[in-house]
Amino acid sequence: MKTIEIDDDLYQFIASQTQQIGESASDILRRLLIVRLTEAQEPSVPATKAAAKPEIQAVVEPSPQPPAKKVTTAAVEKNASVFDFISPQDLSAEQSVVGRFLFILSALSRAHRSDFAQVLEIKGRNRLYFGQSEASLLGAGSSTNPKPIPNTDFWVITNSNTTRKKMMLTEVASKLGYSSVEVERIRDLL
Repeated sequence: MKTIEIDDDLYQFIASQTQQIGESASDILRRLLIVRLTEAQEPSVPATKAAAKPEIQAVVEPSPQPPAKKVTTAAVEKNASVFDFISPQDLSAEQSVVGRFLFILSALSRAHRSDFAQVLEIKGRNRLYFGQSEASLLGAGSSTNPKPIPNTDFWVITNSNTTRKKMMLTEVASKLGYSSVEVERIRDLL
């Protein structure tokens, strides 16, 4: 398997084309691009050449585009789901619990840009979990190990056990309006 880098807007488009949970980016692209494999062999090719790898040609046929609809940002955000921004491949690429935790929080932020600031209300008994700067979290407790949530202006403490991180994800997902079943799915991604 090869790894490629793509821009965020392209990734979001691919993720928005997901038709079933757990569908890989490769499956989505395969479905979107009509690919025809052709063998460059003729029946009279000698056996040694017949065993050679066939040539592959990809033919991309544009899909018919529906008329453009004018959609407001609020309408897009209202229908957005964190599951549109998380693929199993991306999640499995994060080898540490902290990496997956930050990745899931980043996906939640992308799906709920205007509402994500609600995470600042989530606190423990004696410490802040989220802040808008590293200094705010360092000042609110000892050994918090704050890290920036990727692609956001928010920070989160990471020096807590996995159970606490799952509880934090549960609270974030609940605040953002996910059902109890969806909240459990989000928590279990960690």
